[in-house]
Amino acid sequence: MNIIIGLIVTFGCVIGGYMAMGGHLEVLNQPFELLIIGGAGLGGFIIANTMKVVKDTGKALLEAFKHTVPKERHYLDTLGVLYSLMRDLRTKSRNEIESHIDNPEESSIFQSAPTVLQNKELTTFICDYVRLIIIGNARSHEIEALMDEEIQTITNDKMKPYAAMSTVADALPAIGIVAAVLGVVKAMGAINESPEILGGKIAAALVGTLLGVFLSYSVVSPIATNIKSVRAKQNRLYIIVKQTLLAYMNGSVPQVALEYGRKTISSYERPSIDAVEQEMMNPGGDSKAA
Repeated sequence: MNIIIGLIVTFGCVIGGYMAMGGHLEVLNQPFELLIIGGAGLGGFIIANTMKVVKDTGKALLEAFKHTVPKERHYLDTLGVLYSLMRDLRTKSRNEIESHIDNPEESSIFQSAPTVLQNKELTTFICDYVRLIIIGNARSHEIEALMDEEIQTITNDKMKPYAAMSTVADALPAIGIVAAVLGVVKAMGAINESPEILGGKIAAALVGTLLGVFLSYSVVSPIATNIKSVRAKQNRLYIIVKQTLLAYMNGSVPQVALEYGRKTISSYERPSIDAVEQEMMNPGGDSKAA
Protein backbone atom coordinates (compact mmCIF):
# COMPACT_ATOMS: atom_id res chain seq x y z
CA MET A 1 0.00 0.00 0.00
CA ASN A 2 2.85 2.40 0.81
CA ILE A 3 4.28 1.94 -2.68
CA ILE A 4 0.95 2.75 -4.32
CA ILE A 5 0.45 5.83 -2.14
CA GLY A 6 4.00 6.96 -2.84
CA LEU A 7 3.59 6.55 -6.60
CA ILE A 8 0.34 8.51 -6.54
CA VAL A 9 2.03 11.34 -4.63
CA THR A 10 5.08 11.28 -6.91
CA PHE A 11 3.20 11.30 -10.21
CA GLY A 12 0.59 13.71 -8.89
CA CYS A 13 3.13 16.28 -7.73
CA VAL A 14 5.35 16.06 -10.81
CA ILE A 15 2.52 16.17 -13.34
CA GLY A 16 0.52 18.66 -11.27
CA GLY A 17 3.53 20.96 -10.90
CA TYR A 18 4.23 20.76 -14.63
CA MET A 19 0.64 21.68 -15.45
CA ALA A 20 0.66 24.50 -12.88
CA MET A 21 3.64 25.99 -14.72
CA GLY A 22 1.55 26.07 -17.87
CA GLY A 23 2.91 22.87 -19.42
CA HIS A 24 0.85 20.80 -21.83
CA LEU A 25 0.38 17.11 -21.08
CA GLU A 26 0.31 16.12 -24.74
CA VAL A 27 4.00 17.02 -24.98
CA LEU A 28 4.80 14.36 -22.36
CA ASN A 29 2.83 11.73 -24.24
CA GLN A 30 5.76 10.05 -25.98
CA PRO A 31 5.05 6.31 -25.94
CA PHE A 32 7.96 5.42 -28.21
CA GLU A 33 10.45 7.17 -25.91
CA LEU A 34 8.99 5.09 -23.07
CA LEU A 35 9.23 1.97 -25.24
CA ILE A 36 12.92 2.61 -25.92
CA ILE A 37 13.75 3.23 -22.25
CA GLY A 38 11.59 0.47 -20.83
CA GLY A 39 12.63 -2.06 -23.45
CA ALA A 40 16.34 -1.35 -23.08
CA GLY A 41 16.08 -1.48 -19.28
CA LEU A 42 14.15 -4.75 -19.34
CA GLY A 43 16.47 -6.26 -21.93
CA GLY A 44 19.55 -5.35 -19.91
CA PHE A 45 17.90 -6.76 -16.79
CA ILE A 46 17.30 -10.10 -18.52
CA ILE A 47 20.84 -10.19 -19.94
CA ALA A 48 22.44 -9.49 -16.56
CA ASN A 49 20.51 -12.04 -14.49
CA THR A 50 19.70 -15.72 -14.51
CA MET A 51 16.12 -16.76 -15.09
CA LYS A 52 15.86 -17.78 -11.44
CA VAL A 53 16.73 -14.22 -10.36
CA VAL A 54 14.30 -12.80 -12.93
CA LYS A 55 11.49 -14.91 -11.48
CA ASP A 56 12.52 -14.13 -7.91
CA THR A 57 12.47 -10.42 -8.74
CA GLY A 58 8.85 -10.77 -9.81
CA LYS A 59 8.13 -12.51 -6.51
CA ALA A 60 10.02 -9.80 -4.60
CA LEU A 61 8.03 -7.06 -6.33
CA LEU A 62 4.79 -8.75 -5.29
CA GLU A 63 6.08 -9.05 -1.72
CA ALA A 64 7.03 -5.37 -1.70
CA PHE A 65 3.62 -4.21 -2.96
CA LYS A 66 1.86 -6.46 -0.43
CA HIS A 67 4.43 -5.63 2.29
CA THR A 68 4.87 -9.32 3.06
CA VAL A 69 6.90 -9.06 6.26
CA PRO A 70 6.72 -11.16 9.44
CA LYS A 71 3.95 -10.16 11.82
CA GLU A 72 3.70 -10.92 15.53
CA ARG A 73 2.14 -14.28 14.74
CA HIS A 74 5.20 -15.27 12.69
CA TYR A 75 7.54 -14.38 15.57
CA LEU A 76 5.40 -16.17 18.14
CA ASP A 77 5.14 -19.28 15.97
CA THR A 78 8.92 -19.35 15.48
CA LEU A 79 9.60 -18.91 19.19
CA GLY A 80 6.92 -21.47 20.03
CA VAL A 81 8.49 -24.11 17.78
CA LEU A 82 11.92 -23.45 19.24
CA TYR A 83 10.62 -23.67 22.80
CA SER A 84 8.86 -26.98 22.15
CA LEU A 85 11.95 -28.46 20.51
CA MET A 86 14.29 -27.27 23.28
CA ARG A 87 11.92 -28.59 25.94
CA ASP A 88 11.81 -31.96 24.24
CA LEU A 89 15.59 -31.99 23.87
CA ARG A 90 15.81 -31.89 27.67
CA THR A 91 13.12 -34.45 28.44
CA LYS A 92 12.68 -36.86 25.53
CA SER A 93 14.76 -39.41 23.68
CA ARG A 94 16.69 -38.80 20.49
CA ASN A 95 14.27 -40.91 18.47
CA GLU A 96 11.32 -38.81 19.59
CA ILE A 97 13.08 -35.59 18.61
CA GLU A 98 14.12 -37.01 15.26
CA SER A 99 10.51 -37.87 14.48
CA HIS A 100 9.75 -34.14 14.55
CA ILE A 101 12.70 -32.90 12.53
CA ASP A 102 12.77 -35.73 9.97
CA ASN A 103 9.13 -35.19 9.01
CA PRO A 104 8.05 -31.72 10.15
CA GLU A 105 4.88 -31.80 8.01
CA GLU A 106 3.49 -34.49 10.31
CA SER A 107 5.00 -33.14 13.52
CA SER A 108 2.57 -31.84 16.13
CA ILE A 109 5.12 -29.17 17.06
CA PHE A 110 5.31 -27.72 13.55
CA GLN A 111 1.61 -28.20 12.87
CA SER A 112 0.87 -25.88 15.78
CA ALA A 113 2.94 -23.19 14.02
CA PRO A 114 1.54 -22.95 10.46
CA THR A 115 3.54 -19.82 9.52
CA VAL A 116 6.76 -21.73 10.20
CA LEU A 117 5.63 -24.84 8.38
CA GLN A 118 4.65 -22.76 5.32
CA ASN A 119 8.18 -21.34 5.21
CA LYS A 120 10.07 -24.36 3.86
CA GLU A 121 13.50 -22.72 4.08
CA LEU A 122 13.01 -21.67 7.70
CA THR A 123 11.67 -25.11 8.63
CA THR A 124 14.71 -26.78 7.06
CA PHE A 125 17.02 -24.32 8.84
CA ILE A 126 15.50 -25.16 12.23
CA CYS A 127 15.51 -28.91 11.63
CA ASP A 128 19.10 -29.00 10.40
CA TYR A 129 20.52 -27.26 13.47
CA VAL A 130 18.39 -29.17 15.95
CA ARG A 131 19.76 -32.30 14.31
CA LEU A 132 23.31 -31.02 14.86
CA ILE A 133 22.50 -30.38 18.51
CA ILE A 134 21.20 -33.94 18.86
CA ILE A 135 24.42 -35.36 17.42
CA GLY A 136 26.24 -33.59 20.25
CA ASN A 137 29.73 -33.47 18.75
CA ALA A 138 29.69 -29.86 17.52
CA ARG A 139 30.51 -27.05 19.92
CA SER A 140 28.47 -23.86 20.11
CA HIS A 141 31.09 -21.63 18.48
CA GLU A 142 31.34 -24.07 15.56
CA ILE A 143 27.55 -24.07 15.15
CA GLU A 144 27.54 -20.27 15.34
CA ALA A 145 30.13 -19.99 12.56
CA LEU A 146 28.15 -22.39 10.41
CA MET A 147 24.90 -20.51 11.06
CA ASP A 148 26.54 -17.19 10.18
CA GLU A 149 27.81 -18.62 6.92
CA GLU A 150 24.42 -20.07 5.97
CA ILE A 151 22.52 -16.91 6.94
CA GLN A 152 24.96 -14.87 4.84
CA THR A 153 24.32 -17.18 1.89
CA ILE A 154 20.55 -16.93 2.36
CA THR A 155 20.81 -13.14 2.60
CA ASN A 156 22.88 -12.90 -0.56
CA ASP A 157 20.33 -14.98 -2.45
CA LYS A 158 17.38 -13.01 -1.08
CA MET A 159 19.00 -9.68 -1.97
CA LYS A 160 19.70 -10.54 -5.62
CA PRO A 161 16.39 -8.95 -6.77
CA TYR A 162 17.36 -5.76 -4.92
CA ALA A 163 20.78 -5.70 -6.58
CA ALA A 164 19.23 -6.38 -9.99
CA MET A 165 16.65 -3.60 -9.60
CA SER A 166 19.30 -1.17 -8.34
CA THR A 167 21.44 -1.89 -11.40
CA VAL A 168 18.49 -1.09 -13.67
CA ALA A 169 17.81 2.10 -11.72
CA ASP A 170 21.44 3.18 -12.14
CA ALA A 171 21.26 2.53 -15.89
CA LEU A 172 17.96 4.30 -16.63
CA PRO A 173 19.33 7.89 -16.76
CA ALA A 174 21.90 6.84 -19.38
CA ILE A 175 19.24 4.91 -21.31
CA GLY A 176 17.11 8.06 -21.19
CA ILE A 177 19.95 9.93 -22.86
CA VAL A 178 20.05 7.27 -25.58
CA ALA A 179 16.34 7.80 -26.19
CA ALA A 180 16.88 11.57 -26.21
CA VAL A 181 19.72 11.32 -28.75
CA LEU A 182 17.56 9.17 -31.01
CA GLY A 183 14.86 11.83 -30.74
CA VAL A 184 17.35 14.55 -31.68
CA VAL A 185 18.49 12.48 -34.67
CA LYS A 186 14.87 12.30 -35.75
CA ALA A 187 14.47 16.05 -35.19
CA MET A 188 17.54 16.82 -37.31
CA GLY A 189 15.86 15.01 -40.19
CA ALA A 190 13.21 17.73 -40.08
CA ILE A 191 15.65 20.64 -39.85
CA ASN A 192 13.97 22.41 -42.75
CA GLU A 193 10.54 22.32 -41.09
CA SER A 194 8.99 25.33 -39.40
CA PRO A 195 10.20 26.28 -35.91
CA GLU A 196 6.94 25.03 -34.37
CA ILE A 197 7.34 21.53 -35.83
CA LEU A 198 11.08 21.36 -35.14
CA GLY A 199 10.58 22.62 -31.57
CA GLY A 200 7.96 19.93 -30.94
CA LYS A 201 10.33 17.20 -32.11
CA ILE A 202 13.16 18.49 -29.92
CA ALA A 203 10.80 18.70 -26.95
CA ALA A 204 9.76 15.11 -27.58
CA ALA A 205 13.43 14.09 -27.60
CA LEU A 206 14.06 15.77 -24.25
CA VAL A 207 11.22 13.76 -22.73
CA GLY A 208 13.53 10.73 -23.03
CA THR A 209 16.02 12.28 -20.62
CA LEU A 210 13.18 13.25 -18.30
CA LEU A 211 11.74 9.74 -18.27
CA GLY A 212 15.10 8.08 -17.66
CA VAL A 213 15.94 10.24 -14.65
CA PHE A 214 12.40 10.24 -13.26
CA LEU A 215 11.90 6.48 -13.51
CA SER A 216 15.32 5.85 -11.99
CA TYR A 217 15.17 8.05 -8.91
CA SER A 218 11.44 8.29 -8.28
CA VAL A 219 10.15 4.82 -9.21
CA VAL A 220 12.63 1.96 -9.68
CA SER A 221 15.19 2.89 -7.01
CA PRO A 222 12.60 3.45 -4.22
CA ILE A 223 10.87 0.16 -5.08
CA ALA A 224 14.25 -1.61 -4.97
CA THR A 225 14.88 -0.14 -1.52
CA ASN A 226 11.48 -1.39 -0.40
CA ILE A 227 12.36 -4.88 -1.65
CA LYS A 228 15.57 -4.75 0.39
CA SER A 229 13.65 -3.73 3.52
CA VAL A 230 11.04 -6.48 3.12
CA ARG A 231 13.60 -9.20 2.46
CA ALA A 232 15.75 -8.06 5.41
CA LYS A 233 12.76 -8.34 7.74
CA GLN A 234 11.98 -11.80 6.41
CA ASN A 235 15.55 -12.88 7.15
CA ARG A 236 15.19 -11.71 10.75
CA LEU A 237 13.49 -15.04 11.52
CA TYR A 238 16.79 -16.85 10.90
CA ILE A 239 18.57 -14.59 13.38
CA ILE A 240 15.93 -15.43 16.00
CA VAL A 241 16.54 -19.15 15.48
CA LYS A 242 20.29 -18.67 15.62
CA GLN A 243 20.39 -16.69 18.87
CA THR A 244 17.84 -18.91 20.60
CA LEU A 245 19.54 -22.19 19.78
CA LEU A 246 23.00 -20.84 20.61
CA ALA A 247 21.77 -19.64 24.00
CA TYR A 248 20.34 -23.11 24.63
CA MET A 249 23.61 -24.77 23.61
CA ASN A 250 25.48 -22.49 26.01
CA GLY A 251 23.42 -23.70 28.95
CA SER A 252 20.34 -21.46 29.09
CA VAL A 253 17.04 -23.06 29.97
CA PRO A 254 14.44 -22.87 27.14
CA GLN A 255 12.54 -19.96 28.74
CA VAL A 256 15.71 -17.86 28.98
CA ALA A 257 16.97 -18.93 25.55
CA LEU A 258 13.76 -17.57 24.03
CA GLU A 259 14.62 -14.13 25.42
CA TYR A 260 17.86 -14.15 23.44
CA GLY A 261 15.84 -14.68 20.30
CA ARG A 262 13.04 -12.26 21.22
CA LYS A 263 15.53 -9.44 21.83
CA THR A 264 16.76 -9.64 18.23
CA ILE A 265 13.33 -8.48 16.99
CA SER A 266 12.86 -4.78 16.32
CA SER A 267 11.20 -2.98 19.24
CA TYR A 268 8.46 -1.86 16.84
CA GLU A 269 7.44 -5.46 16.17
CA ARG A 270 8.72 -7.41 19.18
CA PRO A 271 6.05 -9.46 20.98
CA SER A 272 5.81 -8.88 24.71
CA ILE A 273 7.18 -11.30 27.29
CA ASP A 274 3.61 -12.08 28.33
CA ALA A 275 2.70 -12.96 24.72
CA VAL A 276 5.70 -15.29 24.49
CA GLU A 277 4.84 -16.94 27.81
CA GLN A 278 1.27 -17.43 26.62
CA GLU A 279 2.62 -19.02 23.45
CA MET A 280 4.69 -21.47 25.48
CA MET A 281 1.59 -22.55 27.42
CA ASN A 282 -0.70 -22.57 24.37
CA PRO A 283 1.23 -23.09 21.09
CA GLY A 284 -0.60 -21.52 18.16
CA GLY A 285 -2.96 -19.68 20.51
CA ASP A 286 -6.24 -18.05 19.61
CA SER A 287 -4.40 -15.49 17.49
CA LYS A 288 -3.36 -18.06 14.89
CA ALA A 289 -5.39 -16.28 12.27
CA ALA A 290 -3.84 -12.91 13.05
